[in-house]
Amino acid sequence: MVDKQGRRAAIEPFDMSLIERRSDGVLAYTNLHGSVVEMLSGSVSRYPDNEAVVEVGGPRLTYRQLWDRASRVAGGLAGNGVGRGDRVAIRLGNGVDWCVALFASMMAGAVAVPVNTRLSEPEVAYVLGDSEASYVFAPGEALPDGDPFVCEGLSANDPAAIFYTSGTTGFPKGAVTTHENFLANIETCRRLMNLPEGELRNLVSVPLFHVTGCNSQLLPTLRLGGTTVVMPSFDVQRFLSISVEERINLITSVPAILWLAMTQKNFSEFDLSGVRWVTYGGAPTPPEQVARMLEAFPAARLGNGFGLTETSSVATFLPHEYAKDRAETVGFAAPPVELDLADVDPATGAGELLVRGPNVVAGYWRKPEATAEAFVEGWLHTGDIAKIDSDGFCQIVDRKKDMVNRGGENVYCVEVENALAAHPDVFEVAVVGVPDTMMGEKVGAVVVARPGRSVDPSDLVTFARSRLADFKVPQYVVVRSDPLPRNPGGKVLKAAVRDQSEWGSQVR
Repeated sequence: MVDKQGRRAAIEPFDMSLIERRSDGVLAYTNLHGSVVEMLSGSVSRYPDNEAVVEVGGPRLTYRQLWDRASRVAGGLAGNGVGRGDRVAIRLGNGVDWCVALFASMMAGAVAVPVNTRLSEPEVAYVLGDSEASYVFAPGEALPDGDPFVCEGLSANDPAAIFYTSGTTGFPKGAVTTHENFLANIETCRRLMNLPEGELRNLVSVPLFHVTGCNSQLLPTLRLGGTTVVMPSFDVQRFLSISVEERINLITSVPAILWLAMTQKNFSEFDLSGVRWVTYGGAPTPPEQVARMLEAFPAARLGNGFGLTETSSVATFLPHEYAKDRAETVGFAAPPVELDLADVDPATGAGELLVRGPNVVAGYWRKPEATAEAFVEGWLHTGDIAKIDSDGFCQIVDRKKDMVNRGGENVYCVEVENALAAHPDVFEVAVVGVPDTMMGEKVGAVVVARPGRSVDPSDLVTFARSRLADFKVPQYVVVRSDPLPRNPGGKVLKAAVRDQSEWGSQVR
């Protein structure tokens, strides 16, 4: 990892070959295809009869069939007046048609706009209006058909998609993702897990409209001639049975889903010895759960990824060798990403995490002020507060706008959440500030117990004292039976947590 001052971290665990610094200062791969369409064409040439995409309970397409169908849909788009650079919205659910629509949009030279299927109609209307989509792949409607068509002359810098952020504050912003952004993340995923050609069978149980499902599961698998098995909807028992039936060897999910799977009463009945890679991210993962995953998937290499829509998915990665002992971190800068910190607090060493690399998107769609604020001199200002140690381990401690100011002491909510999440009875937790006349704010925790267990607030506080400085230990604890409120992108809504919580008396 190299920061803006040119210092190098002590540990570099990933393949950094075929990477050069461009004239704009960005480290970039030198071995990428010219476009995502060209990438798929290469896989079709090498593996025409391999299964490319399988929809659970639905169609199964080989690479040749995927290409032929997508090119005909691209011809249908062209017949509907869609031209190069036009935006095409994808409102479909997980399945083969979603994958076809994505590639058809790119083959037509258009810009795909994946739409979160959980959005309300007013929210969908905003995305369609803001992107000025000229065509919409709508659920229940047949995909357009026409003579096979593939746009020529696509380049790495051309926009390929616009992924709308989940909009935790204000309206969502469209992250303009270029072909190079996609291709760089694909190559990064290959290197992080040392993934082989022609062998992967990857189970996608998360939404394809998010960058994890699309950018870090579907596309890398297709680049490597593997098979992507897509679940239209999630069911934990189906998740386990499909893993066996489809001979899945690569699983990616969030820690809560993996815990849910591993704690099923019949988990031992599923032969998962063929799973060779398990990647996870998006939430704190205590060492106890990592140890459980090592037992549950004995043949697998584990890895914890961290990233944003604005980084086309992966920005950092914690590889198998450190998964248990450094579980409090999100690992190292992923190749060829560089990390740095801005506005570092001298007392804590924490500052805003900056990311630079060929995976960082081109900016926000038609939002020049937001783009100028977030993308400065080639560096993405993530809004995450982090620490980076001399070995290169990156630890996310909070969101920039999500700290508790307790009498002048900054308490990083994520740090407290990580500590509480390690308690064996805690399923999920959110930490927020509780207004206080004297201190300004005090630390409040809202927790949900694991299924079949209960959480005692006093016990939780005692547990926290052994892991946190006294001023960080929650003074209020609320145990709720319902899941934490989340937005359509899955992020916890801290404002709703505050509004819905009756704090009662302090527990300490």
